[in-house]
Amino acid sequence: MQSIPHFSVCRDDKKFHAWPDVAMAQSGRLICVFTECIAHNKLGGDTVIFHVKSDDRGRTWSNKQPLVPALFKTEHRDPCWNCARITALEDGRLVILVDRLAGGWEGNEPGGEQNILMFFSSDEGESWSPPVNTPMHGMVPDQLIELRQGVHAGRWLVTSHTIENVTKENELWKQRLWYSDDQGKTWTGPQLVAAQKGLKFCEGSILELPSGELICFMRENSCLGLDAFRSISRDCGETWEGVYPFALPGCHRPVAGMLQSGKVLITYRFAPGSGAQNLLAAITDPASCLALKRADGRIRIRPLDYDRHPVSDLGYTGWVEFPDREIYAVNYIMDDAPKAQIRGYSFREEDF
Repeated sequence: MQSIPHFSVCRDDKKFHAWPDVAMAQSGRLICVFTECIAHNKLGGDTVIFHVKSDDRGRTWSNKQPLVPALFKTEHRDPCWNCARITALEDGRLVILVDRLAGGWEGNEPGGEQNILMFFSSDEGESWSPPVNTPMHGMVPDQLIELRQGVHAGRWLVTSHTIENVTKENELWKQRLWYSDDQGKTWTGPQLVAAQKGLKFCEGSILELPSGELICFMRENSCLGLDAFRSISRDCGETWEGVYPFALPGCHRPVAGMLQSGKVLITYRFAPGSGAQNLLAAITDPASCLALKRADGRIRIRPLDYDRHPVSDLGYTGWVEFPDREIYAVNYIMDDAPKAQIRGYSFREEDF
């Protein structure tokens, strides 16, 4: 199997860089956003959201620039920046979503904070607006999804998760969604995407199929190596059915999207238990995404990277596809660094 070329997006051996995402502006410029902190748990140091730019298809990247002022976290009640996602909108603007968390168990305990803010750029990431407050509440938001077809073309969707009753045996993990039909001026929600006692749904990724259905792929966080799960919407995100298993065992943080070929790409980390060392990518098709039975899905999976670090930490990704069908993905990984770094990867559908 041919190896996947990888590139350094951002590395600083004194800082922990993690949870990246990437978008492609109209000119072809790539903009990558990520979190800088002291360690995965963020306690005892600054958290900052940074962005970097590339005008040569991700081979080299600019110096990092802050999107927000640093938040210093010494106790769980202190706020921190968590996970940024970026989307290229149809009108040429870029939008970044960031969840700001405070309180115990990442803001899920009573009185905690899980606010989602938006930042806009009209000049391909050269400058950004002040934060725009939203009524959305949750952690690890998906990219802002802009529907491209049907009666609600142009609708914005955002999904995130939260946990109820975190100190009790009956805790319930909820994947929820908000939608806007006026470009974020007002929002409807939360709509329940998925919740099931005994399963921990989180880190949803919404895929719009050519036939109009929406699929929300979700991580199951019991550390048992369970499949990815799906919920399906047939009315542009207003209601959801399911959940259904999808044959990606140990699937953490799926990131799904349509390729120009009509196939579906999902990048994710493989977590068979409480640890993870492998970054994987899967190719499937719309019919498999809609199939209600696990066995009816057709999937090809290949590795993108392996984390050699004794205390491995990797696997939050973002990706884009260039007009010539080159796919470029970003990921955070420890590997040969003392702290996490951001890497880029170039591959094609034919590599599967």
